[in-house]
Amino acid sequence: MASAAAVWSISDLFCLFLLFTAVTTDENTTSYNLNTTEFAKDNFTYNVTDISAFLTDVTESASPTPTPGYSSTQYPVTPTLPAEPLPVSGRLLTPATNVASLCPCDQNKDLCDINCCCDRVCGEEEVALFTSCSVRTVSGNKQLCIRDVASYSLKSTTDGYSELQLSVQKERNYDIFCIHTQNRVDGLSHPPPVLPTDRNFDSLFKQFTSFFFGSEENSGQVSATELQASSGYQYGDVMATAGESGQRGIFWLPAPGVTADCVDTSPAAFLKEQSSRCSRRVVLEQHCSTLPAISMDTYTNIQLFAGKNKDTAVVPVQVASVVLQSLEGTQTELKTSEGEIFNPVLLNTTACANVVLKVVYVMKYSPAGQIVSLMVSLVLGFVQEAALPLEQEFHITFVQQAGEDAAVRSSGNPGYVVGLPLVSGQRTAEGIVRSVDPKGTLSVLHSTEDQDCLQGPHQRSPVLFGLDSVSGCTLRLEDAANCSLVSQVLLDVLRGPNYPQYVAAFGNSPLDNPLDWVPIKNSFSLGEGQSCSIPLSLHLEIEWTKYGSLVNAQAQVVSVKEVIQTNSSSLALLTGGSSQLSVRSSVAFVSVSAAALPGFRAAPTINAKLPFDFFFPFV
Repeated sequence: MASAAAVWSISDLFCLFLLFTAVTTDENTTSYNLNTTEFAKDNFTYNVTDISAFLTDVTESASPTPTPGYSSTQYPVTPTLPAEPLPVSGRLLTPATNVASLCPCDQNKDLCDINCCCDRVCGEEEVALFTSCSVRTVSGNKQLCIRDVASYSLKSTTDGYSELQLSVQKERNYDIFCIHTQNRVDGLSHPPPVLPTDRNFDSLFKQFTSFFFGSEENSGQVSATELQASSGYQYGDVMATAGESGQRGIFWLPAPGVTADCVDTSPAAFLKEQSSRCSRRVVLEQHCSTLPAISMDTYTNIQLFAGKNKDTAVVPVQVASVVLQSLEGTQTELKTSEGEIFNPVLLNTTACANVVLKVVYVMKYSPAGQIVSLMVSLVLGFVQEAALPLEQEFHITFVQQAGEDAAVRSSGNPGYVVGLPLVSGQRTAEGIVRSVDPKGTLSVLHSTEDQDCLQGPHQRSPVLFGLDSVSGCTLRLEDAANCSLVSQVLLDVLRGPNYPQYVAAFGNSPLDNPLDWVPIKNSFSLGEGQSCSIPLSLHLEIEWTKYGSLVNAQAQVVSVKEVIQTNSSSLALLTGGSSQLSVRSSVAFVSVSAAALPGFRAAPTINAKLPFDFFFPFV
């Protein structure tokens, strides 16, 4: 029995030793295979949304045998969904994903992976032996309009070793369906949208139109360093307004939305000129004196921050002009004092006066992006119930502040472009002088209904290249008793203020070259004594030609002639028994271009000379 027990004990110990050896061998084999797994993919670009799937694939491919009791179908990897709902108001959270801290090629924890440039464990000694970066770029979500991209590269030192270079830049996605702002920290989950119905459409439209345009309360937070670095506005930035208590708002400019109805929560972007026309549904009895959108005070009682800093100056809106438009369409400029407001007034149940019909903003800015001034011109008018819905126009233009060298606009490069105003100016001893103001160019009367020649103000339109025009005004005979006075007034009305002497031959003719400017030819002079005559029409005949190559011909003005026609008989005979006489101004562009002739190169001539001994020794 003792010998049998001894033999059994020895056999048990031998079995346990074999079992322990087998287990140890399996563990060593598994560890060895894991450590020698190579990462064979080079020069790939990974996205944040693809990293989790990529790491899962790498882990599964690195294991020689699947672990018993585990499979991807049994334990699916799902992103953690936030329990809190989408915030209704306030600032939305900024995504916390930092692409510089992501590394898809980091497979071994606390160990340096070869050629993995984004591995934080790798020190300078390991990086010095790298030959290339297995992952060159790591970027954010491609669906974002602006995403961060981390770029990794190697630089050779003077000793022949490698040195890591890291840069994080922002890339812009120009897709129309890109995501402007992520509203969650993880940026990967969104609540199901509300299905629009006929009951909740208006509320959803008001909610998402302001968010679509990126209002201040929905915009991402900006760090103090970035705000200090860019104190001035940049192209496309939303301009901020200052409230009565100092809170920051947004400078809105109404525009049509999905329909023709006005959307009041449409922001005006810096340096983006905008012109829009939209309609507004108004009930005169209820909205004439209560609706802010038709009141002058809404568009004049505004203060803008000159820049993006919190301590920047405040620029108030200045009223440049207020024009009153009658029911027939005639316009008269009102003389207003500073701070005077014309509020809408309900005349009767079917008419409302002093309603805002047109708003034109002119913003002057400095080269640093600071707002210098903001001028507004308004057109107020009468609205009848039969003319509803109300149509409104909104315009905004940007003009750079003139420095030492005032910037002027050209009308072509070099030839004129059809539809752009003619460039004109006055000649001095130093050269040609032209006005920076677009209104200071060659212009003609802008026709309006029942426009009186002797009673202003008169609206004018610039002469546009290539576009013929005819306009005029009405002269009453009872006002033409003083012939000499009426003649001078009519001549000034037809020519306009600051009538130029020269017109540029090209759209970008330099001011210091008078030979590149064409004089305006005129032979009219006011009569004296008994030979008094009244100008009845002014006609500008502008001759132009095509200059240069036939493939890219440039329009050039070669001659400008002013023709003024006066009365040769009594004004009463010209009216034909009426008490009114039409005074006309017109512009005509005449092409004097010569017909293009085909050109051929001259045939080549053979001028060959033989050497004197060419036929030696025969001759």
